[in-house]
Amino acid sequence: MCDAPSVESRRRFLYRFSLHNCVRRAQNTFMENVQRVLDKFATPSNIVTHELKCGMVAGALLINPDLSDTATVRAVVFALESRAAAELKTLDELMRHAVLEGELEISEDIDDCINRLLNGDMLLCIDGDSRYLIINARSYPTRSIMEPPTETVMRGPREGFIEDLRTNLSLIERRLKTPDLAIDKIQIGRKTKTNVAICYILSVAEPRIVQKIKDRLDKIDIDGIVDSHYLVSYIEEKPYSIFTQTGISEKPDIVAAKLLEGRIALIVDGSPMVVTVPFVMIEEFQAGEDYYQRSSYSSFVRLLRYAGLLLATLLPGLYVALQNFHYTLIPVRFMITLMTAIKGLPLSPLAETLFVLVLFEIIREASVRMPRAVGMAMSIVGALVLGETAVNAGVISSPAVMITALSSIALFTVPNLIGPMSVLRLVFTLVGGLTGLFGLILTGLITLHYICSLNAYGTPYLAPFAPLLYSDFKDAIERAPLDDMKKRPRSIPNINPTRQA
Repeated sequence: MCDAPSVESRRRFLYRFSLHNCVRRAQNTFMENVQRVLDKFATPSNIVTHELKCGMVAGALLINPDLSDTATVRAVVFALESRAAAELKTLDELMRHAVLEGELEISEDIDDCINRLLNGDMLLCIDGDSRYLIINARSYPTRSIMEPPTETVMRGPREGFIEDLRTNLSLIERRLKTPDLAIDKIQIGRKTKTNVAICYILSVAEPRIVQKIKDRLDKIDIDGIVDSHYLVSYIEEKPYSIFTQTGISEKPDIVAAKLLEGRIALIVDGSPMVVTVPFVMIEEFQAGEDYYQRSSYSSFVRLLRYAGLLLATLLPGLYVALQNFHYTLIPVRFMITLMTAIKGLPLSPLAETLFVLVLFEIIREASVRMPRAVGMAMSIVGALVLGETAVNAGVISSPAVMITALSSIALFTVPNLIGPMSVLRLVFTLVGGLTGLFGLILTGLITLHYICSLNAYGTPYLAPFAPLLYSDFKDAIERAPLDDMKKRPRSIPNINPTRQA
């Protein structure tokens, strides 16, 4: 009998406690919502809190002034305090009838709200509601669209990507006006939370490759991604190779053309460089301007690029090999001139050529790092003065300077291969100076075998030469007229091989 009152009193206590919590949740003030956000920041003073009357309830706007557009903020404040919002009571009503600026979204996830605030969006919170209304008010200082310095053209579009993701996507969407253009957005980086867009054409791109790239990007766990090149080592099959296995471009027309062939483009917020995969080596010999001029001239220029690359890589090693081991193969008149030039030099042909190669590499690197106004003059004057002085001082010979200069100039016919081919040039020079033509041929075969072994996302790196894909030869060494290229490249996996009827 004595237990009955205690049970009843316990029930009353639990009822009063639960009722108190319900009332407390219903009376959630906007200042509590504001404090939940500000507590997450190391310096809460960077976030501006603007208290206002939102219809019939009190509320506050949380603003990141460094990233939010001032005009949008003023328009939102005016809308919330206007007569149109005077009779509104809930966050849903305010979203539907009061706020008409930008993209709107209601969220309860505090981490998502903070992330959006850090991207320049505003947060609106009101009394009696624990949710936040996210208002798009982003405004970033960006440079204007202009011709990229790395891919200048005489003919063709002169637009280039900039560091704003939305602008870059608009440049692609303006060229590919099709509902098949898929744009999947993800965030990478624990601290930076960088937005990355994965672009592809749904009816052309191979789904397995798209999914494989997405899986690799999802596995990235790093503090921050500040440029698109950060992603390259994660999506390459062999990240330690000296040859790059991803395409890089700053021009929307080139990226759009690659998407039409079945490739996937990765656009990173804050970077003007767009990464494309799969990638084949012949893309390095193709320039955007090739498709905006006569096919006969484009084919001739492309042949020059192939010849220039071979000349740049093999010429110093061949010069040293002939001088050390096979001088009988040198024509007599040239041999007499050569012997006169190298007479009395303290360095061997191998040491001399390596010295000049390293000297040119130092001058090139210094000219790149110097301010643009000084770099050009320094590279020209440095090469002339140092070369002429070294020859007159009897340290190096004029043929070695000429061979190295010719090799370096030829290397610039394919700018994207300057890095790997500079390394290979030094290797071939060492091999030629130590083993002669036999070593050069053997090293060339080993290098060729290694290049043939590279395969990324089902695409052989040396296609269409290895394996032989004759249908792709129309855009390999030569550049056939556009009306003759009716099929997409077989080198790039795709699900729709027909390009034109």
